[in-house]
Amino acid sequence: MLNTSPVPSSSPATATVLGHAEGVTDDEFRAAMSRLAAGVVLVTAQEPPLDPDDPTAPGGEDVGMTATAFVSVSLDPPLALVSLREGSRMDDLLAEQPLWAVSVLAESQRHIAGRFAMKGRISDRLLFEDIPCVRGEVSGAPLVGGALATLELRTEQRVPTGDHTLVIGRVLTARLPSAEGGPLTYFRGRYRHLG
Repeated sequence: MLNTSPVPSSSPATATVLGHAEGVTDDEFRAAMSRLAAGVVLVTAQEPPLDPDDPTAPGGEDVGMTATAFVSVSLDPPLALVSLREGSRMDDLLAEQPLWAVSVLAESQRHIAGRFAMKGRISDRLLFEDIPCVRGEVSGAPLVGGALATLELRTEQRVPTGDHTLVIGRVLTARLPSAEGGPLTYFRGRYRHLG
């Protein structure tokens, strides 16, 4: 049978519609991946002091970001991975600071996820202001009170890939501070809860 389908033109307008060389557009990829439900975590780290040699110098600020791309990698040794947008504040910080933490958010903590996911947001110091947190014993990073689980990690490897950096960390502590409620999930562009 004769194929009568039009041959794609190589004009710039057609290239935009077709998307990447692989044939998928950004919108198509985003839409497909939005159908994958993901847990929501808050990744945190503490900036090093501005002048580590001066005990009177102000300490570094706490930094946090919402993430859905956090997965376990290995049981022996215990490793987990987070994907960070290249050049983001957290990516830049974890390039210098090897210790960081993750709080697995409960469904009742949607406000925390939204706060740390805002574009053009206020300073991280103000974002943490009224959130109950404890300091990680190893990382010094904030761990959210009422989270379903908290982990502290030390970076083992950074892998630049596309427009993101995959940060693989060795899990140094893992705690279950709250057994109440279900996980906060992200599906089709919105925070949701199971049920």
